[in-house]
Formats: sequence, structure tokens, C-alpha cells
Amino acid sequence: MDIFEKISDTLVTAGKDVTEKAKELSSVAKLKMDIRSKEDFVEKQYALIGKKYYEAHKNDDILDYDECAVIEEALQSIEDMKAQLMDIKGAKKCPQCGVEVAEGSSFCANCGAKLDDFFEE
Repeated sequence: MDIFEKISDTLVTAGKDVTEKAKELSSVAKLKMDIRSKEDFVEKQYALIGKKYYEAHKNDDILDYDECAVIEEALQSIEDMKAQLMDIKGAKKCPQCGVEVAEGSSFCANCGAKLDDFFEE
């Protein structure tokens, strides 16, 4: 019976070691995930700061970065594609509030602006 007790003690010790290692690995994985999450958060904050700075200074001469020209081209391309989309859908933007309204509508469903005068121009 002595051999069975030794085997049992060895198995219990090994089980405790495995459990402890699993807890360590779990803690390490959680910390790595938390670090990555915070790093992503910081990157998003950097992007927001950059966007705010760009918006505040886009008409200034100090923004001579190549990226600014690329942003302007992309924004213009987005506006062109949105205009194409509106044409395909047979819609226009309300000049008062900017909401999409069906072409031929008399009034904007969002703000109530009279649209006949705007769309005739």
C-alpha cells in the first residue's frame, strides 16, 4: 500500500503544479490582452488628436504634410461617391439639415423645410 500512497502524493503534487502553471498562463494572457487593449485605446486617441488638429488647421499654411494632401483627395473622392450614390437612389440632400430626401419631395421629413424652391435651382 505504501507504493500507492507515493503514487497518489506524486499525482496530487503534479496536479497542483499543473493548476498553478495554468493560473500563471491565464494571468499572463489576460495581462497581455489588457496591454493590447490599452495600446489600441492610445492609438485611437492619437488619431482623434490628429483629426482635431487637422480640422482646426486644414486651411493654414502650416499643414504641409504629404498626408494632408492625401486626406483631401480621399475626402473629395468620398464626396464624389456620395453624390453618385444619391443620383442612383434618386435622392438629394435637404439644404437645410442635410438629411437625404427623395427627389421630388415637397418637404423634408426631418426638419420640415420646403424643398420645391431648393430643388428647382
